Amino acid sequence: MAEEKTTANGSAGPVQGFRTTNYPAIANPPFPAEGSAAFSNYQLAFCLFFGPWLVQKILPFRTGWYFYFFLFLILGVPIAIGYWTFKSKYGARLNEKAVFPGKPLNTYITLKDDKLKKYNSTNKKIPMQVFHDAYFAGKADFNGDVLEVMEWRHDWASFEFTPELFKYVLFNLIPDVIIHSQSQDEEQVRDHYDRGDDFYSWFLGPRMIYTSGVISDINKMETLEELQDNKLKMVCEKLDLKPTDKMLDIGCGWGTLATFAGKNYGCDVTGVTLAKNQTQFGNQRLRENGVPESQGRILCMDYRDIPHSKGYFNKISCLEMAEHVGIRRYGTFLKEVYDLLDDDGLLVFQVAGIRTCWQFEDLNWGLFMNKYVFPGADASLPLGWVIKQLESANFEIKTVDVLGVHYSATIHRWYLNWVSNKDKVVAKYGERWYRIWVYFLAYSVMQGSASVFQITAHKNLNAFHRVEGVTSHGNVLYHTAKKAEPVISHQEMWADQTLH
Repeated sequence: MAEEKTTANGSAGPVQGFRTTNYPAIANPPFPAEGSAAFSNYQLAFCLFFGPWLVQKILPFRTGWYFYFFLFLILGVPIAIGYWTFKSKYGARLNEKAVFPGKPLNTYITLKDDKLKKYNSTNKKIPMQVFHDAYFAGKADFNGDVLEVMEWRHDWASFEFTPELFKYVLFNLIPDVIIHSQSQDEEQVRDHYDRGDDFYSWFLGPRMIYTSGVISDINKMETLEELQDNKLKMVCEKLDLKPTDKMLDIGCGWGTLATFAGKNYGCDVTGVTLAKNQTQFGNQRLRENGVPESQGRILCMDYRDIPHSKGYFNKISCLEMAEHVGIRRYGTFLKEVYDLLDDDGLLVFQVAGIRTCWQFEDLNWGLFMNKYVFPGADASLPLGWVIKQLESANFEIKTVDVLGVHYSATIHRWYLNWVSNKDKVVAKYGERWYRIWVYFLAYSVMQGSASVFQITAHKNLNAFHRVEGVTSHGNVLYHTAKKAEPVISHQEMWADQTLH
């Protein structure tokens, strides 16, 4: 394997409190530094309540509680913004194990805009939001490979909350979360996924799968196609697919999972997507792989309009679509999935999310993703929240696999594909779209900020025959299948013990 001792500047030498790896399966991070997580709800609450009281005390007149509550209402947002700004800019790092090299800013990036050159003259870190907006506009550049420079981002960028980020949260994100209508979903999904199949093929490759693959061997750099085929098989095995099954794939993308399931397991399969291009592509893929319309079809519709009665499907997959449902409708969506599933059915539910104990960098990254890549996908939340929502919809959790490192490996392949197709992208879609996506893919390779959870579940009913799921209980079978010489035999273990 694969362990390298690394100094803060990347050269071989004494360990600086962390270790690096060199596994072929992933893009091994050379500088896994921690950022600031110095946020406290208690501190924020104190500021919100103490601030108006202090202002009231300073003013030369007193008007009692009514005036206090008036000040609380008008000062609440400015105080909260001030607290977030201060903590994101000056808050202590989670730990100091990774020592910053402290190289000049122009070692990593080039700032072309005169307004930005102040960061060069003062040699202070540039806010990440300020940099990526400038990069997309052609006013800044990376000095070298984007992924390699981004790996050292903590040495040249800060993750403070800027006025632009607050503006986006207040006037875009919050209204989207509150409203999140069906028409909004349709508009955002089609604007994103109907951009052009060629756009997506230039990083997704021939499988056209926009979800995480799965590593099978950490000592080998598997191809993108191998990673995705590993995932397709794993999902189908977790669903325990049989020719008699009726499978539904919600948010089916370009129909690759539906095609794989129909072709290799013989089940009847229905995929739904809001994107017109995906619908056409998916149906063509089904036919090219010998799955007739009577057995498999991709429907262009909202999941709320699926034309089947309750319990029609006994196998349902939903891979990285629920993020688009939105926080407001998440519980309702899961209850609708519950109703579509047969009482003896299985659900494989894969969703991207963030860690519970977030760092300010995570929020910067999430807001970038919401604005530029996945507008409306506001339901990327911690695993605990997702599990609670599933259980509240009366699902019982069978297995959970956290696939964050697998996603990192997958996106690394996407990144390499995208960079290799730069000329094609720029020629058809322009430099800006290339830059947005190369930044998105490079940043998404980084491990830690976000992850993806693959959850297998079924209805929490007394009549559900749980024993029949043992043969597809992957984690249990993996460990029990391992052959090892016992330290002491079973007979010897119990020989001197009496059961009472």
